Amino acid sequence: MHSVSPHPSLSRDLQSEGSVPHQLHALQKLNSSILCLASDAAHIYSGNQDNDILVWDKKTFELKATLQGHTKSVLALVYAEDKKWLFSSSGDSTVRVWSTITLKPVYIIDTYPETGAGDLFSIAWSPSLQTIYIGCQNTSLQWFKFTSSFSDGTTTPNGSVIRKVHRFFDSYPQFAGKPADLNANNPQTPISEITSEAPRLAVPATNVVESEHFGYIYCMTLMDEGKSGYGVTLATGSGDETVKLWKCTSSGPSVIHTFECNYGAVLALIGQGQTLYGGCQDGHIKVLDLETNTLVRSIIVQEAVDILALSLIDSDLYASSADGNVTRFSRTFDCTASWHAHEGIVLSSLITKQNDGNYMLITGGNDDNIKIWNVVPPSPRFQAEDILSDRSQLGAESISYALAKFVSIPSISCYPSYREDCRQAAIWLKKCLTQLGAKTQLLPTSESEGTNPLVFGTFTGNQGPSSRPRLLFYGHYDVIPAPPEGWNSDPFIMQGRNGYLYGRGVTDNKGPIIAVAFAAAELLYRRALGVDVVFLIEGHEECGSTNFSTAVDKYKDQIGHIDAILVSNSTWISEDSPCITYGLRGVVHCSIEICNKLPDVHSGIDGGGVAEPMKDMINVLSTLIDKQQRVQIPGFYDCVRPQTEGGERALSAAGCCDTKSQHLSGPSNSAVISGTVKSQVSLRIVPDQKLEVIASSLCQFLRSSFSELESPNELKVNISDPADWWIGELDHPWFKALESAIHEEWGVEPLRIREGGSVPSVPYLEKAFACQAFHLPMGQSLDQAHLPNERISLNNLQRGKAVVARFLVKVAEMGNT
Repeated sequence: MHSVSPHPSLSRDLQSEGSVPHQLHALQKLNSSILCLASDAAHIYSGNQDNDILVWDKKTFELKATLQGHTKSVLALVYAEDKKWLFSSSGDSTVRVWSTITLKPVYIIDTYPETGAGDLFSIAWSPSLQTIYIGCQNTSLQWFKFTSSFSDGTTTPNGSVIRKVHRFFDSYPQFAGKPADLNANNPQTPISEITSEAPRLAVPATNVVESEHFGYIYCMTLMDEGKSGYGVTLATGSGDETVKLWKCTSSGPSVIHTFECNYGAVLALIGQGQTLYGGCQDGHIKVLDLETNTLVRSIIVQEAVDILALSLIDSDLYASSADGNVTRFSRTFDCTASWHAHEGIVLSSLITKQNDGNYMLITGGNDDNIKIWNVVPPSPRFQAEDILSDRSQLGAESISYALAKFVSIPSISCYPSYREDCRQAAIWLKKCLTQLGAKTQLLPTSESEGTNPLVFGTFTGNQGPSSRPRLLFYGHYDVIPAPPEGWNSDPFIMQGRNGYLYGRGVTDNKGPIIAVAFAAAELLYRRALGVDVVFLIEGHEECGSTNFSTAVDKYKDQIGHIDAILVSNSTWISEDSPCITYGLRGVVHCSIEICNKLPDVHSGIDGGGVAEPMKDMINVLSTLIDKQQRVQIPGFYDCVRPQTEGGERALSAAGCCDTKSQHLSGPSNSAVISGTVKSQVSLRIVPDQKLEVIASSLCQFLRSSFSELESPNELKVNISDPADWWIGELDHPWFKALESAIHEEWGVEPLRIREGGSVPSVPYLEKAFACQAFHLPMGQSLDQAHLPNERISLNNLQRGKAVVARFLVKVAEMGNT
């Protein structure tokens, strides 16, 4: 009996009853595969294998007309709304232009003849450049620009243009004894008809790029103009397993990046915003991020089954495959519908609006059928629309509105299933900072999948000298999970109750990020920003700041000189006393595993006969602390910095370290002796303990304690995600400026506190930029960070913004001292 291997896709199957779209209608053209589709407000256009373009009425679904002229299969269709034109490309190496008003031919465009372009698999139209781009079988990318006159042809008496005759490609067989003319390759169309109804144009030799791709250019798409960061951006997919991005200008396209897909030919492309989807020959869909030029996800639809067409409606992606199936994926790349649409291969797809305002998915196959399905846009979990319609409106209402949008994105970094939500949170924050006046971009933290980008933004000061101080604000857009148990409201729908805003991330760390951004934006709008405020927001803080330091090192020159670092990632020690944090403890996380290399056994049968890993674990852990709660690791206290009265004036004496067993796993049945027992230990460190020394000493001590047991079992210890301690400079002028800003806003002196938690990136950033960090907590002690009903006081959020604004003004007045 053979076992069935599980499907390799990581996409969850979230299909439900009724999730498959309903088929509204079917259109049929006998014995002709439907190779391409396009539509306008009134028509559906289908390009067929038998050389024709069928025009269907969008309201009645009746065949309205047949456009004839191509001599080989119609391979691609594009509707140009601005011109009311339909472009069609074919295996006959021509692009034809049709009027969608009269359904008559307008132009015939011949590709550059010397190259022998072959089949024209793909075309794309740029309204702003008035240019048609053509992807060819011979691997060339060609383009033709429409202007008021065409210099490459001859002008007829009525002002139309025909291309010049080519003595080789427009020649007759030698026995015919006729000179070359335009009828040689189009004998069915008299020259009189061409010149009077469809002027013939030619792609000039200067409008050809050869050898950038090393395979057929099967597909192309133009990304949203103005949103790519490069102006008009063209994406092309090829048989060479790559996707290329082209910056398009009036002088032509130039390659700006190449994505290596490595999973067969790229047969379909579609894009939205900063995201590009590539359907590949092997059944994979590559999700490509244009902001960071990275591969962010691979979706396995069905291995070894070609993805031939892709369509998008909002965040829903429809993939059409060679097995006749259509599969829908959500914004988190989970499968929400899959159905057998055609008896054969699905060759083309299109989503368009119906006359009644609803949407329909149109699919075409090699079963001679066009199928029409009703589709509904997904309900938005979060919106990425403009944060502010007017930047002058920077008050409390706008802050709450922006924070609600930010919180609605469940950017949980520890779960792979939320990876796309994290990326969308980064994209949203980038757009938010841009609208507030910052120059922004996303910086990749790795070239591989599974890492979230950094959001990098700079509010450039508009007041004072050009040599302004530069302040780096560090934060994180990721959050920890929020199981619904214990919450009084949806954790990802922010709610205001009794002066507090509730939702996951409102205090840790999305609320403070928004407050600081609005503080910088307000000063910028008032032309009172005398410092450069550099935002560096990561997406992995809640799971160890993966690749953060590596990415910062890589982009350090781009980030530029930094004079100081501001952090707001903790809370007060009470509900009513504003604080300033000047110290953080470090932490060493250690996992311990003891096993006897045996399966679990029954205590009634084997109890006393086996060396129990659980007993060993208890004995080892008990050696870490004595009865006076002192850590027993040799030399642990040797380097601890003595407390000072001034440094601890706001706190009563507290333990300087915290060693505890956080998690011990064994059998849930007390009658079972587990063969493997695991535990997690965290060890907090303080100034001036050395992180590497403490971590090494802990491992050595655990091994020594275990060896004294003389147990036959095996011990494994592993250190993960260590973080160093941090201590601020109380006498630094900027520290005093921050204290003064708090005092002016709240009317009381802030408490100086040292936080028990750890923020690994703070000591690293200090070392990386050779400057001091300052930590301003905005939340209160009962804000429930990491717990159900996380909250932040609306008053604290607003006054936190005011404190930051006051601080920035004071720093600007001090200059670079």
